[in-house]
Amino acid sequence: MFPERFSNLPAYAFPRLRALIDSFEPGGEVIHMTIGEPKHPFPAFVGEVLAATVQEFGKYPPNDGTAELRAAIAAWVARRYGVNIDPDTQLSPVNGTREGLYNAAMALCPETKNGQQPVVLMPNPFYQVYAVAGLSVGSEPVYVNATAETGHLPDIAGLPEDLLARTALIYICSPANPQGAVASREYWQELIALGEKHDFQILADECYSEIYRGEAPVGALQVAHEMGADPERVVIFHSLSKRSNLPGLRSGFVAGGPESLRRIKQHRAFAGAPLPLPVQRVSEQVWADEAHVEENRALYLEKFELADRIFGNVPGYMPPQAGFFLWLPVEDGEAAALKLWQETGVRVLPGAYLSRDTADGNPGKGFIRVALVASRDETEQGLTRIRDCLYGQ
Repeated sequence: MFPERFSNLPAYAFPRLRALIDSFEPGGEVIHMTIGEPKHPFPAFVGEVLAATVQEFGKYPPNDGTAELRAAIAAWVARRYGVNIDPDTQLSPVNGTREGLYNAAMALCPETKNGQQPVVLMPNPFYQVYAVAGLSVGSEPVYVNATAETGHLPDIAGLPEDLLARTALIYICSPANPQGAVASREYWQELIALGEKHDFQILADECYSEIYRGEAPVGALQVAHEMGADPERVVIFHSLSKRSNLPGLRSGFVAGGPESLRRIKQHRAFAGAPLPLPVQRVSEQVWADEAHVEENRALYLEKFELADRIFGNVPGYMPPQAGFFLWLPVEDGEAAALKLWQETGVRVLPGAYLSRDTADGNPGKGFIRVALVASRDETEQGLTRIRDCLYGQ
């Protein structure tokens, strides 16, 4: 009486972690470095806007977002990527990127591709909603290993032609969670050209785009625009969770071609939950402000430099280009996470919990993911414990 489509899903990453370590006592004062929940301050005006608009909780909010919110998002896309999108036909607010990433597959994935079961490609390791979305639409999810040899981004050009012919959608996360790799302009150009050749859509998860070192990461929509690609080829997803330290606001957006957004908005009209009006009012102001984003980025830069200093002599250490995770090499991620917990009280996530087994192995097995979201002092303490415990330096 119950469906089988999700029967082979492993337990979600954090319940798996609890099952691994919670029956053991921590070996020191606990430091949480597992979940990517930003701890930096969000803009001070958020509370003021909420207070001023609290009565609007008594109204049904517009499903497609207020005109002011759509205008603020379109203006941000133009400033950030140099692409002008129509706020009425090319974007939609969503309840954070996870809701948007899932429902985009529901709205956009065809039932068949060239007369066969469609394929949804995704990097491995990956954000777990990609897999559930692929299963929900009756596709074949295909996990493409993203390793050091491929620059920690999936090598889509190296896939067989018959697989690409069945591909309907591909999820790409840049900056990548968990590795912090950034897709270059050349990477996007090659992927978009493959999408044009094989007629698949690219779902670009760019929620870490504003936390970076050096130059701002190039965007998928930006490159597609430069190439003159089909405007429906790329759909982008952004949120205020990481950019503005507002994960609890559950406010993001999806943007792309007008036909893609027509279908996404049509689906959301039936199955999506609109953002409460006070949340939309806050979001209008937050998307329009860059000062707090620059301050936030500076705090992460300090912690990137800490990580480089602490792990600089560790073989295989890869300084992240962006995002706020370290992807640290170990012999076995589960064993390392348990050892850290029992000996130091530091809580990290085994990389295998973010990956799937493939014919070439599990690309996350030899890693742990470490979140750099706590204060500078706590982060330094946690990273030092990790180095001393696992690397003996």
